[in-house]
Amino acid sequence: MGNREDLLAGAKRCLIEKGYAATTARDVATAAGTSLAAIGYHFRTTRALLDEALVAAMAEWGEELDRALDQDAGPDAGPEQRFERAWERIIESFSRLRPLWAVQFELIARMDRSPELREAFAAANRRARLGLAEVFHRLDPGTDEATALTLGAFHQALLGGVAAQWLVDPDAAPSAKELTRALRTVARELGPG
Repeated sequence: MGNREDLLAGAKRCLIEKGYAATTARDVATAAGTSLAAIGYHFRTTRALLDEALVAAMAEWGEELDRALDQDAGPDAGPEQRFERAWERIIESFSRLRPLWAVQFELIARMDRSPELREAFAAANRRARLGLAEVFHRLDPGTDEATALTLGAFHQALLGGVAAQWLVDPDAAPSAKELTRALRTVARELGPG
């Protein structure tokens, strides 16, 4: 690897270990085995390097989550079984990928100061919504994009809320079975229509 790639890899390690705000240029240079000057040469600023590393880390995290969610509940599974099985895999990822989930919340606080980061995250959000709609609903090819985005936005909102609860207090966060039971109750209360 060259200095640029070493810096990105070092920055990703620092983001996972220390978080965005606590990572310094010296931390990244040390993790990458490069000089401080290499950051300026390749990225202009430490923040630009961290932003690029964060986007790359989020893409890797998204791919990892996609792989986990691709494990289907089975061809005969109904919507409830698919919902619960997908949530079991998502909740398992909170433990395994905790630092990347935590960095996402740090990222949200930083977005107003980084239009590039906001743009990258918005594009990732759109892809995530479409992917979540497909995982949870097995959409037929004729489903219009607006419907898929709305369904995905619902699951994304649920995902963010459960992730926040899990990061604060994993023992009190809802399980996949509890989420399924709650969704069933809400659907029953809303009634047909």
